Amino acid sequence: MAEEILIPPSGKITSQLTGSLLAVAFLTSFGSSMLYGYNLAVVNSPAVYIKAFYNKTVLIRKGTGLSDKDLTVMYSLTVSVFAIGGLLGSLIVGMLVTRFGRKGTVVNTTVLVFIAGSLMGFSRICNSPEMVIFGRFITGIHSGISLSVVPMYLGEIAPKNLRGFLGLVPSIFIGTGVFLAQILGLTELLGKEEHWPLFLSVVVIPTFIQLMLLPWFPESPRYLLIEKNNVHATITALKWYRAKCDIQAEIEEMQEEQRSLSSVETLSVWRLLLDNTVRWQVLSVVVINMGMQLSGIDAIWFYTNDIFENAGIPDPEVQYTTAGTGVIEIIAGLIGCFTIERLGRKPLMIGGFTAMGICGAGITLALYLQTHLSFMRYISVCCVVGIIAGFCIGPAGVPFLITAELFKQSHRPAAYIVGGSLNWLSNFTVGFVFPFLQKSAGSYCYLVFAAVCLSVATYVYIVIPETKNKTFMEISQMFSKNEVVLENQGLVHVDHLKLKKMNGYGGIDHRSLEFDSSSSVP
Repeated sequence: MAEEILIPPSGKITSQLTGSLLAVAFLTSFGSSMLYGYNLAVVNSPAVYIKAFYNKTVLIRKGTGLSDKDLTVMYSLTVSVFAIGGLLGSLIVGMLVTRFGRKGTVVNTTVLVFIAGSLMGFSRICNSPEMVIFGRFITGIHSGISLSVVPMYLGEIAPKNLRGFLGLVPSIFIGTGVFLAQILGLTELLGKEEHWPLFLSVVVIPTFIQLMLLPWFPESPRYLLIEKNNVHATITALKWYRAKCDIQAEIEEMQEEQRSLSSVETLSVWRLLLDNTVRWQVLSVVVINMGMQLSGIDAIWFYTNDIFENAGIPDPEVQYTTAGTGVIEIIAGLIGCFTIERLGRKPLMIGGFTAMGICGAGITLALYLQTHLSFMRYISVCCVVGIIAGFCIGPAGVPFLITAELFKQSHRPAAYIVGGSLNWLSNFTVGFVFPFLQKSAGSYCYLVFAAVCLSVATYVYIVIPETKNKTFMEISQMFSKNEVVLENQGLVHVDHLKLKKMNGYGGIDHRSLEFDSSSSVP
């Protein structure tokens, strides 16, 4: 856990990664973010058994089974109700993090996982499809809260030079959760008919481990100082996370932000949407969070087996092909995590969305030609792998990190509500509509996702500035400057513009201090 301050030749102060930072990143991601990935993919392999359970239960109750259309609707609801819960969770996260703090919200919401696990685990014994659906809804609430609060917590406890690295740790665990669901879903493990309730409820195990260990770690120092004005607790937390370093500069940076917010109350969502000083930040959060889900990644995760079957992969091989994609997810997530502080946020998002767009078009072409060229079925599998890899490298985690970085303390909770709610609305839309879209449009449905991905990549390239190794104050000032550039002069690299320190969100002053992307203003 020992740490020292490093002063390279450029004079820029950087902090080393401590054991405490790594432990908190691991625990929050393992017990919260991983569950999101797991619940995205867990309904994939037992789909046949769940549908059979639904049909059998309705047959017992009413004396007649479900039609194919009704069964499809009921199963689609089971898949997509997870997103409805996520939407609700994202709407209440602002209230929770203000009342309980960042760490407190993570700890207190673990009760939702235990309730959901119990409902799904005992659903077959009780002959109740409603318990499965309601359990999925509650896990969605937990994931909706976690997807916002975990990156918010990690972003606030991390030093600025490690914020990107720690911010992408949850995305690695999301990929790990998907992979775990794919492995446990094999017929040799929990992929048998008698095991599907256990398969759905196993999420309680990582949450229990998190609940036992996370309460021993401190709350976010920024929350303690800026929102609670508790200097003593802030110093204690910083000493825990920064070990032997001189924390004075970091305290002063927080106090500067606190002073800038002295005349700005914590905003509601409505006031955030009406605030012209952050309109480009809000629009950026809307674009990248909706684009993250409308990219089609959830269609890939929810219906991977069906996609591979339609691609002509033999039935016995489908589950192993699906599980193999999980390895790609983890590797791609690790690449993104270990390169973000070197490459920056923009290249990972632009590269990831572009790769997804190209591969989405490739799936359409491969599925169209596979009736004439048998080898095209393998091209479609490669395109699925390309979409997953492109997503996990950047779009899987950077939008949540960017949402934290683009706003200061007073605006951040409302920004997460906006981004999270749109994220989950898009998730629900894709999960519910995709089976019908696939039946009606066939292979051409992936062209819609390809167009979304390429559009988001273009927007990121034009509008969003690079936030690597910048304080929250510097980022908000950069974005304010970028807005004027976009409106008056076209695209200019914001790192070469002059910045003026001021209350609120910055403004232009050509007499102010210049800085470039390799240096930071303390």
